[in-house]
Amino acid sequence: MTNDDEMAFEMALIRRAAAVEVMLRRLLDDRPLPGEIVRPDRLMAAMRHGVLNGGKRLRPFLVMESAALFSADGEAALRVAAALECVHCYSLIHDDLPAMDDDDLRRGQPTVHRAFDEATAILAGDALLTLAFDIIADEVTVLPAERRAALVLALARAAGAGGMVGGQKLDLEAEQARPDEAGIITLQAMKTGALIRFACEAGAIIAGTQSEDRERLGEFGSAIGLAFQLADDLLDLTADARQMGKATGKDAAAGKGTLVALHGADWARKQLDGLVGQAHALLEPYGEKAVLLKAAATFVATRNS
Repeated sequence: MTNDDEMAFEMALIRRAAAVEVMLRRLLDDRPLPGEIVRPDRLMAAMRHGVLNGGKRLRPFLVMESAALFSADGEAALRVAAALECVHCYSLIHDDLPAMDDDDLRRGQPTVHRAFDEATAILAGDALLTLAFDIIADEVTVLPAERRAALVLALARAAGAGGMVGGQKLDLEAEQARPDEAGIITLQAMKTGALIRFACEAGAIIAGTQSEDRERLGEFGSAIGLAFQLADDLLDLTADARQMGKATGKDAAAGKGTLVALHGADWARKQLDGLVGQAHALLEPYGEKAVLLKAAATFVATRNS
């Protein structure tokens, strides 16, 4: 990746994040939608605390840029990107709870259960998950009904028992019985990779393009999803809490199995190089339109926070 590509990516990431932030603020307004009765003040405040607290908005970026490959990165794609961020943030709120990873800090701020209370944090996560499907299903997301249905189904599969939630359960079980390499790969493909894969597939679904595009972008998402988790595991060992905006070293302390713990940091860095190469190769058919997605793959593998 050239310096110009890197700069273009950084600017695009900031621009997309700003657009998603505006959309999320609109969606998390206190005013009830048609069919709702009232939106409780403390619940909405907790939801906003868990969502409007910074972050790179990488998953929404991937939705928007995968849609841009097919000139479909308009308002509908922005709403789908915001819906995905609601799911991601719900998962972080629940992940931080005492019964799960028990964290006090997220993105440099108190976690939702610390800023509010555990019950409110649970309900804020529940509401964000539900809101995500509301956003996509709503006719305000101007897409043909069959595409909205396809997005709802794909996100449900990525987020549910056979995806992110199931991966979180496997991760908790890994504290008691360390999985082998195949088990670690499965766990990470579910817990971290499933939403990233959806983010990349979503552009093809939004655009209504050929199934081959969805499959190719899904493979791209799987590659960078694994790269994201490998980089995260490296950072957990090498970065400090101030740099990361959350506690570090917890996986090692809990005895969790990771590919980095299994094979070492040098092996992980070589794997990251290979995954970036694989991701770039998958995007070759899209030519110059894929420059920012290629830069995203490089960023995922080389980030420092």
